[in-house]
Amino acid sequence: MIQDEKPPLVKAPDAIWRSIEAALDATPERRPTNLFAAWQWAAASLVVVGAISWFAFKPAAPAWQVSRLEGSAAVDKIKVGEWLQTDSNSRARITVGDIGVVDVEPNTRIRLVAASPTEHRLTLARGEISATVSAPPRLFLVDTPASTAVDLGCAYKIKTDESGDGVLRVTSGWVSLEWKGRESLVPAGANCRTRPGTGPGTPYFEDASEALQQALAAFDFAKGGDESLRILLSQARVRDTLSLWHVLSRVEPRDRVRVVDRMVELVPLPAGVTRERALQLDPATLKSWREELAWKW
Repeated sequence: MIQDEKPPLVKAPDAIWRSIEAALDATPERRPTNLFAAWQWAAASLVVVGAISWFAFKPAAPAWQVSRLEGSAAVDKIKVGEWLQTDSNSRARITVGDIGVVDVEPNTRIRLVAASPTEHRLTLARGEISATVSAPPRLFLVDTPASTAVDLGCAYKIKTDESGDGVLRVTSGWVSLEWKGRESLVPAGANCRTRPGTGPGTPYFEDASEALQQALAAFDFAKGGDESLRILLSQARVRDTLSLWHVLSRVEPRDRVRVVDRMVELVPLPAGVTRERALQLDPATLKSWREELAWKW
């Protein structure tokens, strides 16, 4: 089912239309005879003709192809501003311009927000989608109630429930989850939860221990404090430095030493990365450290 939300029409000021009508309705005797006034009358006529032509030849809103995969999901196209909604028995596929596809699962409500050469954007109000995109980074985006999923060249699944709680699972490449300056970088094989009012939590790999996953949930969304951090540090493996790298900038300053020490215990610091600069959360240092750690992820 596709629902169209049309933008409101903006009315031209009445004074403009009164001037145009007066000029067009003038009798030959009353029409201006001097050169400047004649030009004004002709310009008014052109405004009317131009307005009619603009409405007659106004380009259609950008649209993406929609095809039915299962059930009675709507087919044909979805235009910018329209919603696509599937029922409990329907699945649909949206062709994202020429860069990929989005599969829409049952009981999902999604809107096409932008379809331009510089931005392809959807809003996922509820439900689940699977996206496969091959495009330059940051061209394809999906807004949810708790974050924006920014494609970095990848395939992923993202879902959100009626309360706005969500989870992202990346199957290839990378996705950046962003919300009000908070960012979580999620590589293939990792998940990340999202919550309204908080944004993205800490990414974790699917094969991380259940204890680590529960500790992260408490740390991110339930004020787990020192106990959740203790469990996280004790449960972390080499691969879980993904989670620790994110936690480093989210703990209180007094706890950074514990996080850095555990990370260095698991993977020695690479050349060019110093402990002092890491504790200071120097952006260049953290970026360099992440790029080296990513070989272990």
